[in-house]
Amino acid sequence: MCLPIQLISTDFDGTLFAEFENPPVPLKLQSLLTDLQLKGARWVVNTGRDLPSLMEGLGRGHLSVKPDFLVLVEREIYIRQGSQYVEHHEWNRRCAQVHAELFARVEEDLPRLTSWIQERFDALIYEDPYSPFCFIADHLEDAEKIHNYLNEYCKQVPNLMVMRNDVYARFCHKAYHKGSALEEIGRLSGIAKDHTFASGDHLNDLPMLSSKYARYLVVPNNAIDAVKTAIREQQGYVSPFNCGQGVADGLEHFLHFNHVASSPSVTS
Repeated sequence: MCLPIQLISTDFDGTLFAEFENPPVPLKLQSLLTDLQLKGARWVVNTGRDLPSLMEGLGRGHLSVKPDFLVLVEREIYIRQGSQYVEHHEWNRRCAQVHAELFARVEEDLPRLTSWIQERFDALIYEDPYSPFCFIADHLEDAEKIHNYLNEYCKQVPNLMVMRNDVYARFCHKAYHKGSALEEIGRLSGIAKDHTFASGDHLNDLPMLSSKYARYLVVPNNAIDAVKTAIREQQGYVSPFNCGQGVADGLEHFLHFNHVASSPSVTS
């Protein structure tokens, strides 16, 4: 396959999917993804959502194109087989095991962390199937302060990190995130990072928005400033368009760039 872009990884909310647009995923982007798939490229939806939530979102999007892979809750991998998505059992089993071992080490500290936060902020703290410690802050400023506090705690626990998106965050294992999952999908597909495209808009996308995992890095105009800065520092592309229009623009930008670069020069 001679395509410059052979593996396409897109975040869902705010990147691929815009809740209040009609359609939520631009037809132009759907057409581009379809064309690239027909030429042999693979598409990954790389999201913090779980499977039921993502399926509901994809259904509401009425997409004419289906992703080849899903990365769920920023770490679990699913592979499309016909009309279904099946687990990458080896990866997901290992992922669950290392998280269980990690979370067992922090369990005794959770009451202390909870008390510190509740004494200072009006934040919701809860456990879900993917992490024993999650929070939703009332305000972005509060989320920043809680995040900084938890980052200091994480320095005491090997492999523990905070994965955050806006005012939401949870504990997770440093080795399992959107970037490492994308790398594993590249391995399964036989596609190197030099032929990999990644696009996202928020903090939890930063692990995959890295030249370690993808050569072609794109963020839409609605991405937060920290993400735009990280992309510019890696010579990626910041689109002037929002959400899916920005992803489509980024794909066209790099496809055109590679077409021009590979065309024979013309001299007079």
